[in-house]
Amino acid sequence: MADISFSVNGKAVHASQDEADLPLIDFLQEDLNLTGTKFCCGIGVCRACTVSVRRQPGAPSEPMIACSTPLSSLSGVEVYTVESVAEGGKLHPLQQEFLDHFSFQCGYCTPGFLMAAMTLWDRLTDNPIPRSSLDKVVDDALKDHICRCTGYIRYYEAVKAAILKQPGMVA
Repeated sequence: MADISFSVNGKAVHASQDEADLPLIDFLQEDLNLTGTKFCCGIGVCRACTVSVRRQPGAPSEPMIACSTPLSSLSGVEVYTVESVAEGGKLHPLQQEFLDHFSFQCGYCTPGFLMAAMTLWDRLTDNPIPRSSLDKVVDDALKDHICRCTGYIRYYEAVKAAILKQPGMVA
């Protein structure tokens, strides 16, 4: 049987068929030492373990729950974790707004919120929305995420602020 091949943060990775049932989060943390993606509920409800994926090169990214996604479902998929967001030592505008809005308290859910916001960012880069739709679009992207410290409003405000500052995302 062939290995399971996919990429993580732009680098090709392989998992053996023996690891086919291994959850993505375990592979990220144990095999790749990428510990930014957080394990919390283990059943995909809290969304702290959200990563961004592209099922085909050039396709829009979408959020994926890493705690309940087996490696067997990732053949050919591009996976991006929170470690991929800042580039060259420079924070992404979403990260900067999270800091500026002090969006997090304990920070455990932050990687999941950030990766969900990144998939929204990618989508809006290609398909701007009317300003009147911004609240709903941000709510739809983040509403399933659980923050035990109840920092929701700050996350939402930070995402909206980043989008509004980025030319071409809102018409």
